[in-house]
Amino acid sequence: MAFSRSARLAALTTAAASFLTIAASSAPTPGAPGIGDPYFPGLGNGGYDARHYDLDLAYSPDTGRLDGRTTLTARATRNLSSFDLDLQRLEITRVEVNGRRAVFTRDGDEVTVTPRDGLRKGRHFTVTVTYGGVPEPLGGPIIFGSKYGWMKTGDGVFVACEPNAASTWFPSSDHPADKATYDIRVKAPRGLTAVSNGRLVSTYDKGGSTYTHWRESRPMATYLATATIGKFDVRTGRTPGGIPIYVAVDPVLKNGNGVDVYAVTAAATDYWSQVFGPYPFEETGAIVDDMPEAGFSLEVQSKPAYSAVRNETTIVHELAHQWFGDSVSVARWKDIWLNEGFATYAQWLWAEHQGTRSAHDSFLAGYDARPADSAFWQIKVADPQRDTMFASAVYQRGAMTLQMLRERIGDAAFFKLLPAWTRLHRYGNADTADFIRLAERVSGRQLDDLFDTWLFTTGKPTL
Repeated sequence: MAFSRSARLAALTTAAASFLTIAASSAPTPGAPGIGDPYFPGLGNGGYDARHYDLDLAYSPDTGRLDGRTTLTARATRNLSSFDLDLQRLEITRVEVNGRRAVFTRDGDEVTVTPRDGLRKGRHFTVTVTYGGVPEPLGGPIIFGSKYGWMKTGDGVFVACEPNAASTWFPSSDHPADKATYDIRVKAPRGLTAVSNGRLVSTYDKGGSTYTHWRESRPMATYLATATIGKFDVRTGRTPGGIPIYVAVDPVLKNGNGVDVYAVTAAATDYWSQVFGPYPFEETGAIVDDMPEAGFSLEVQSKPAYSAVRNETTIVHELAHQWFGDSVSVARWKDIWLNEGFATYAQWLWAEHQGTRSAHDSFLAGYDARPADSAFWQIKVADPQRDTMFASAVYQRGAMTLQMLRERIGDAAFFKLLPAWTRLHRYGNADTADFIRLAERVSGRQLDDLFDTWLFTTGKPTL
């Protein structure tokens, strides 16, 4: 078949235009400075997926100084000319990408890294950041007005970072939607114990220092990472169900509140494994430190952190988070009820298990105690807003939602739903819409009215 000269020119022009379009679409572009969370627009980073963090830390309790070298392995999700990291306040001295020195700039807590060569979509790369300084805890209305993050203690540091304080001590993509595995190595003065996530790989003394290496081989959100350092009495073993357990308690708090943290941790871990599905991590445990300025506990992955010896109810709450919050993490912070509502409901289930009060009676106690004009009923649980994301309504009304769901669909479907949820989203992220879809699929019922009433509407529902 023959073509005219004009037809050939038109074809060439079209081909050239197509080539330019493809070239433009594949040209490297900067990564986004945030992951798109409306509560924390600057947290997390777009353009790559964090896969593994290797943290090498040296801490001096006398001066409060932290020196760190963090290597992040990530996969580019588009062709990148530059990408961002979150790091608050600490000074960076060097950045390398794939072993070659890279240019970086800072704008507040945002660090922009420009490698020598663009990063291809789908390829893995490493970024190594050398940094140091004196980490400062965060504070304000979030976390009940308490300080949180990297908090200096009398003999070391207590590290509990929800929601946005992981980047006060290591450079990261600091959002739960970007989970990764971890190796955490800590150098501390000899005689102090460093406790972190996962399992203990090694510990040894050299000179005047103790070197400790922990490995978390399951994906973890940044806010769940810890490197708590101090004097601890450590007890290890296995739960009656066979799960490895590591409990570290500040000797100052020995026999505090008359609670056997080790025994309760072991019992609750085994019981939740029956109710929620297999325990998702390599080790269970606890970190109990003397930190009165932090009036909270946190579901640190594999070892919840307590700023004092808490009661049994708090322990079972934080351990339930190992399934709801740690293994299955929120996609955006507005869905925080999926963490706190479930862990609060676990407290009601524990009381029911102990024979002290049914979950139905726990529901009624909370419902009847709050009049219709209470501010408690004015928070929309499915989107509570940043400044009230840890309000009691998120915890208690979230738990009430689950009790209403249980009574609507029946025990058989409800206790099938819980392990189905943790199995379906194990080590991943999910949102409220995901839970509603699964609840309807498992129960075979349409549940929009229930969730609209209890999660998406303000005001005290009528029973």
